[in-house]
Amino acid sequence: MADSVVLDPVDLHLLRLLQNDARTTYRDLAAQVGVAPSTCLDRVARLRRAGVILNHRLELDPAKLGRGLQALLLVQVRPHRRELVGPFVERIRALPESRTVFHLTGPDDYLVHVAVADMTDLQRLVLDEFTSRREVARVETRLIFQQWECGPLLPPAAQATTSAGAPPPATP
Repeated sequence: MADSVVLDPVDLHLLRLLQNDARTTYRDLAAQVGVAPSTCLDRVARLRRAGVILNHRLELDPAKLGRGLQALLLVQVRPHRRELVGPFVERIRALPESRTVFHLTGPDDYLVHVAVADMTDLQRLVLDEFTSRREVARVETRLIFQQWECGPLLPPAAQATTSAGAPPPATP
């Protein structure tokens, strides 16, 4: 892959640790990976410059914010033309209920993860913001009962080194 960055075991360990807790201090990171704090700082800065580390986000509990119902909306847009899908995506991304928007292949064009207050709010969202749009041909809704986060994202080659004795991923 042309956009891949070469990562050594120290980089991979740093990425594992940061994905589990991005608030970890450079001093603590350095101690856990066995390098000097200045080296740790330089490596993390290099990973940022290379675009491996994109951002640091604060994750919130939607239920505690009054958005206890989450759903996935499968949306088909017709006709699927750039001049229609651009404004559609911009509008959907601007909705306070939208969490993530995926552009897909197959019979559905978009998958939209939303968080709403309740079923009435979900119905309002689907009817007022999706099916009322002229370019939306179809919407299917899937309620999310439960969600689990998965382990850290690492390059495929790192999977082999993890099972061959590299430092294990940190536990939350």
